[in-house]
Amino acid sequence: MSTSPTADAPTGTQEHVLHCISEELSATFDGVFGPDMVERYVFESYAALARTAKIKTYLPIITRRFAVDRLNALAHAQGKRPSGVPEVLFVCVQNAGRSQMAAALLRDLTQGAVNVRSAGSMPAEHLDENVVAAMSEIGLSLDEQFPKPLTDDVVRAADVVITMGCGDTCPIYPGKKYEDWNISDPATMDLEGVRTVRQVLKTRVTNLASQLVS
Repeated sequence: MSTSPTADAPTGTQEHVLHCISEELSATFDGVFGPDMVERYVFESYAALARTAKIKTYLPIITRRFAVDRLNALAHAQGKRPSGVPEVLFVCVQNAGRSQMAAALLRDLTQGAVNVRSAGSMPAEHLDENVVAAMSEIGLSLDEQFPKPLTDDVVRAADVVITMGCGDTCPIYPGKKYEDWNISDPATMDLEGVRTVRQVLKTRVTNLASQLVS
């Protein structure tokens, strides 16, 4: 695969690793997407994440996870590999606070009965430290989570799209339920303030879960 020489393009060892990831995922999605499509998604996912990452050492690892999630979303949206459960997408500006907290709470409440994603219209470099700490207090680890850019495929896959402060950046598609939650941004808060946001989100998410899961 040829890539243009941009700042976001992988070089050397990382490009080799991305090709290996593409080959692995081509086998995983055999019969769903062709190798060229899979490789394009892997390299596009890398470039999207590289725009906000200062340290690129672990980029191939999270690129694989991001590409898998996007390919699963696309397969679901196209009816090639339906998930069989409701799909929810939480969107905020940086995907470093509110949307990550809401996603973690809904995953915990529904235990696989709902497929949950989160994304940001302008993703940050990393999750907010107080957000990570506040969620850890209630036994929910965000250690493996990372800010992800909002992509068309995850919006198309969603049955419910919850936005929080990202304005009109989320594309609108018919047949989906859209809600805008007016939740304060924890980015400028201390830990006590983030705990308050966590409680507000928990109430909202509990109500949403009751609507989605009988």
